[in-house]
Amino acid sequence: MIRLRLAWRFARVTVHLLAGLATCAFVFPWAGRRLRDAATRRWSRQLLAICNVSVEAASGAPALEHALLVANHISWLDIFVINSLAPCRFVAKAEIRSWPVLGWLAAGAGTVFIARGNRRELRHIFKGIVEVLQRGERVGLFPEGTVAGQGSVLPFHANLFEAAVDARVAVQPCALAYLDAAGHWHRGVDYTGDVSFVDSLVTILKGTPVRARLACLAPLEGAGAHRRELAQAAHDAIQAALVQPATDAQADKVAS
Repeated sequence: MIRLRLAWRFARVTVHLLAGLATCAFVFPWAGRRLRDAATRRWSRQLLAICNVSVEAASGAPALEHALLVANHISWLDIFVINSLAPCRFVAKAEIRSWPVLGWLAAGAGTVFIARGNRRELRHIFKGIVEVLQRGERVGLFPEGTVAGQGSVLPFHANLFEAAVDARVAVQPCALAYLDAAGHWHRGVDYTGDVSFVDSLVTILKGTPVRARLACLAPLEGAGAHRRELAQAAHDAIQAALVQPATDAQADKVAS
């Protein structure tokens, strides 16, 4: 029975990913931002539901329509949790591009990939991020540069915070957490160590329900700020939000 349920969920994920690829190929090239955001939000929520992940927006600041959104990085689920509430143009590490299907999907959705140690490429990407921000769009970024265990936040790389300074837009920190039924960290979503994408997907599909919680925090003014100070302030705000009780009764469930 368990194997049949896992196979059924895996098949549903596969079909849903293929539908997403079709949307990126045939709809996104001519769609405006409003339509793209609506399609991204709906598709992300549906994917999470198939994976038995519900999404909660914790009480706090509203997600800004125009900002550099930065969050702690826990799992491959992070992009879809954020997109289910506040669709972004993401900046992600180049390794994601090689993920089966999801890498192609992320590319089709406009994700910008960064190769580690490539300073020339980083300068080019930096200019692109500034241009996107200056067009009034929202850009998402995981400043740790890698995934971390639940409840901890690694030091933030400050380089790309300069894009918010140059574009004169706010930086909005966002705290991500994945909880189990008891309100504790859900270890089934951990993506650290040698865990592969397929291994993680299977663990989530056959595991207990996951409650993804996203807290958008007070924005930080980018204009005239220093990138290192912005990075540290965002890091500290997210870390402080993660030490609050995981069973915050003020969380507002918006999708399941």
